[in-house]
Amino acid sequence: MQVSRRTLLAASGGATASAVLAAAPAWAAARNGTQESGQITGDDFDGLLGRAETLLTGGAFDPADPDFAAGVAALDSTAGALWESLDRGAGRTALWSDLSPLTDPGNFGQSYTRLRTIAVAWATPGTALSGQAETAEALLGALRFAYDTAYHPSARETGNWWFWEIGAPRALMDCCVLLRERLPAADLADYLAVVDRFCPDADRRTNSPTLPETGANRTDKAVIVALRGLLGKDADKVASARDALSDVRDSGRNSLFRYTTSGDGFYEDGSFVQHSEVAYTGSYGTVLLGGAAWLLSLLAGSPWAVTDPKVSVMYEAVERSFVPVIFDGLMMDAVRGRAISRERAGDHRDGASAVAAILLLATGAPAVPAERWRSLVKGWLTRNRTTPFTSLATLPQLALAKAVLAEKSIRPAPRTTGSFVFADMDRVVHRRPGWACTLSLSSKRISAYEAGNGENLHGWYTGDGMTYLYDGDDLGQYNDGFWPTVDPYRLPGTTVDTRPREDLGTGAGTSTYRPSNAVAGGATLDGRYSAAAMELIGAPGSSLRARKTWFLLDNTVVALGAGITSGDGRPVETVIENRNLGADGRNRLLVDGIPRHDGTSGAAHWAHIEGVGGYVLPGGSALRTLREERTGTWRAIDTGADTGGGTDPVTRRYLTLWLDHGTSPAGAGYAYVLLPGASAAATAVWSASRPVRIVANDATAQAVADRRTGLTAVHFWAAGTAAGITASGPATVLVRRRGGRVSVAVADPGRTGTSVTVGLPFAVRAVAEADATVQLTPGHRPVLTVAVGGTRGHTHHAELVQ
Repeated sequence: MQVSRRTLLAASGGATASAVLAAAPAWAAARNGTQESGQITGDDFDGLLGRAETLLTGGAFDPADPDFAAGVAALDSTAGALWESLDRGAGRTALWSDLSPLTDPGNFGQSYTRLRTIAVAWATPGTALSGQAETAEALLGALRFAYDTAYHPSARETGNWWFWEIGAPRALMDCCVLLRERLPAADLADYLAVVDRFCPDADRRTNSPTLPETGANRTDKAVIVALRGLLGKDADKVASARDALSDVRDSGRNSLFRYTTSGDGFYEDGSFVQHSEVAYTGSYGTVLLGGAAWLLSLLAGSPWAVTDPKVSVMYEAVERSFVPVIFDGLMMDAVRGRAISRERAGDHRDGASAVAAILLLATGAPAVPAERWRSLVKGWLTRNRTTPFTSLATLPQLALAKAVLAEKSIRPAPRTTGSFVFADMDRVVHRRPGWACTLSLSSKRISAYEAGNGENLHGWYTGDGMTYLYDGDDLGQYNDGFWPTVDPYRLPGTTVDTRPREDLGTGAGTSTYRPSNAVAGGATLDGRYSAAAMELIGAPGSSLRARKTWFLLDNTVVALGAGITSGDGRPVETVIENRNLGADGRNRLLVDGIPRHDGTSGAAHWAHIEGVGGYVLPGGSALRTLREERTGTWRAIDTGADTGGGTDPVTRRYLTLWLDHGTSPAGAGYAYVLLPGASAAATAVWSASRPVRIVANDATAQAVADRRTGLTAVHFWAAGTAAGITASGPATVLVRRRGGRVSVAVADPGRTGTSVTVGLPFAVRAVAEADATVQLTPGHRPVLTVAVGGTRGHTHHAELVQ
């Protein structure tokens, strides 16, 4: 049950709905009417401390339930190993031999986390350490030793600030909550003093007092300050923690209950950004959601209950920000940032943390959204047999999930479908009933990757158009040793040169890279179809340029590339697929119906990977194929102090398809089609019948027409005409005709213009409905004028009548 620091913080936010909600009436009754008089008594603090303990341990559960028994066994195993290896000798210099010297912030930070694990086991009935006096005394001694040796008010912050201001104080406060009845008053005073030194409030970075905390960091600190206030019976501290959620200090500027238009936080289009420029819904966003849910549940019904009406933003974020990027309980890697390199925090674990946060938030949310979330969760959990939630969950998380699974009135929701363009974080998610396709883009606004603190050392191309294909029958694709074994130079969907790269993020702190391109994003129509584009500008040291567009349709993804140019004397490739076949996979590969192993084909027209789907090359292209076994280690991509991976070799088999553009190409291009889940026969039929026609693929426009749906989609790189549609400047345009109605979607993903005019090649009489930004000039050659300026690349819609 070893998990990352972020996952552990989020995981501690789970608890049984019944335990959390039942605590409120009994606690309120014990207050004997003092709430009406405005007085705060010791019962207020003690009642909430009891609730905090329940949030940490999960409260009462049925030990005969096999899932809970397994959870207790897992906790027992982890805590027992830590207990046995804990140095309890009088002459110790560290608490664990592998975390020496204790004065190193990474070492004392992890030591506190391990002590918390032992403390949770001590406070949990059924474990071998439960209620043991020896364990309690050893924990008290270890906390004292850590304070005297390393983490005390006179220490000076060095290394990673996170350990000083979030990691260590959170684990320390959790330990104090669990051990509070045995903790000497003098020791508690010391521990509260160290928190006052390094995390005095949630509003500011302690080592940089002018820097306001934002997003997940603010949530983390608010929880710490709340626990410190409860333990010290300091009403003002608890109030400050509550107020930090709304950022009362700065009039809501950094409130977690607001939509932002720049920097960190939730955006109205569902994006979530942390560190100013990183798409981070699946890591920092999950921590924020979990921390907010934790505090909302902790403080409910108390004098410090959260009453900000804008908390509804958090409820809306579940639907807008999280549901689109959770696939059967997995958190999509495109929104996990540098966490993809953490061995102990894969998409399944970060997904489990998000699921637990959503369930906890549901305990206090309005009834209608809460019931829908529980239905969604039940669908996710019942479909995922590859990495079952019950095998990943902590006891608090498990209790929440079991309540949903057992409730017969809650029906499991089917998979989310639709097309989502997250313009504010350069991500696109396209979901069909059996699969999902996610695009990871980047621009001068959103980083191509984040590395740092030894993490994500090989993330060079993860934001260069990497295309993730999620299959409902292959939920282990990205969490079964993918990141330490995949060829990082051949990520699906990317166009790259082959120059060797140096490891990223080997120093302290985090580092990001934002390319200089403006275009990254696109438009979505009817919530069902999308077109997305990215101008690829190679990283420093590469002159590579390319114009890439994806069209995401009903059962098809069309990928086009144009203007591929490089003058560096190195080969340039576009990777169609790089599929993880697992440790023993032998999936058959067909190229034009003939079994293939590897090599170069002639003018291949289609390929098929057994159990994955089809790949069509319209017009035929020389297809490169490679079946290989690759070995790597998690340590090679993550050496972080508390996230570093293991050194044991991991071996997986891969099947790679790519197009070779040659050395120093000038104006090269490509076209390929993904048919997820299609059979070989269906792929061959699609290749022969071409239901989607490519009508433009050059440096001015890239366009397709789908005769099955009446949809035409174009990305214009400049003013021009394609498929009869004209644009006065750069824009993404989707047009669909059906039954005398015309649906139009327009966006300017480059955010370069103030308005764009779009001409249609057929008559239109009037507007049925349209955004206020869209004006129609009707006629035989109608023109739409779209005010795209200041709308940050978002889609503008119009419904027209012919």
